[in-house]
Amino acid sequence: MIQSLAFILLLGLILAEASKRLKLPRIVGMLFTGVLLGPFVLNLLDPKILSISAELRQIALLIILIKAGLSLDLKDLKKASRPALLLSFLPASFEILGYALFAPILLKIRAIDALLMGAVLSAVSPAVVVPRMSMLMDEGYGTKKAIPQMIMAGASMDDIYVIVLFTSFLGMAMGKGVDLSKFAAIPISIVLGIAIGAVFGLVASFVFEQSFSKKHLIRNSMKALIIMALSFLLVAIEGLLKEKVAISSLIAVVTMAMTIRIKSVESVSSRLSAKFAKLWIAAEVMLFVLVGAEVDIRYTLDAGLMAVVMIFAALAFRTVGVIISTIGTGLNKKEKLFTVFSYLPKATVQAAIGSVPLAMGLESGKIILSVAALAILITAPLGATLMDLTYKKFLEK
Repeated sequence: MIQSLAFILLLGLILAEASKRLKLPRIVGMLFTGVLLGPFVLNLLDPKILSISAELRQIALLIILIKAGLSLDLKDLKKASRPALLLSFLPASFEILGYALFAPILLKIRAIDALLMGAVLSAVSPAVVVPRMSMLMDEGYGTKKAIPQMIMAGASMDDIYVIVLFTSFLGMAMGKGVDLSKFAAIPISIVLGIAIGAVFGLVASFVFEQSFSKKHLIRNSMKALIIMALSFLLVAIEGLLKEKVAISSLIAVVTMAMTIRIKSVESVSSRLSAKFAKLWIAAEVMLFVLVGAEVDIRYTLDAGLMAVVMIFAALAFRTVGVIISTIGTGLNKKEKLFTVFSYLPKATVQAAIGSVPLAMGLESGKIILSVAALAILITAPLGATLMDLTYKKFLEK
């Protein structure tokens, strides 16, 4: 496992830097590193590290969500609440509609399999989007209209909606019918995530404040460790209670970090944010290399031209959903276009659930996995590149 970690970090950093010099996003090099080192090409990664890949990716995602929460201003988030809510389900719904209409024609699959494919493919990747929105907030681009806050909040909730649809469509494809109670769980998971995250944030803030007042100072590095431990606990609570009540641990983590920011002295929250920004340097490499390692290049090659056409046709539908979500927000055409670009990347969710239909024995499982793998390789670099190239031109500083 130690050797695998060395390969991931060294080659990941080298190819990320090479991508940067070629004017491409760093994640292109990291994804390519994962594909290269993964079990479907050179097979240089220890099976042990692949067996805990999902957990390592989740830890990396938690780091950037904490960093983002510590940078979020509640007033700005309130401005973006309505469009953020619409962005959490409208773009995904439109993209699923695109798959439902065209996948049976282009890919010759059943209507229910087309819906299932749409659910796999329609989730935006917080791992690609959130770091960039956090950077925009730090640099002050688009913050006057709360654009990065709006996109980040919508992307965080989008995954909950899509995974609920995925489990429902998977049940239908396997002849189990649809469980409507899962749809009721969506708002419950968001509300409970906010509530529990706020409680954790208040407790952490109280502990930090008491240590400061009694002159038993807790170092910022120790505070960062405590916040990480609380984040792990929130994820564990979601797992323990998932059979009884739905809780969104990702929203809980962001809320906890926001609460700590609100209750802490500004200098403390900014220092903590800087700590997590440093942690993200290593976590980013781990995250995207392991996502790349999940991509089965054999299925990608099997997907064919029609799969590429299908992906872009569905993205056109997704674009309509994004534009409708931003109506009445006061955003100009360039700002709306930037929001469209921000909602293109696929990566984490597709790597996590793309292989499930195949593992469950569905006849359409292979084509769903093929399209999911291809979508990661196309949309993650495409969305990241478009965001990186346009944010200074399209957003007001």
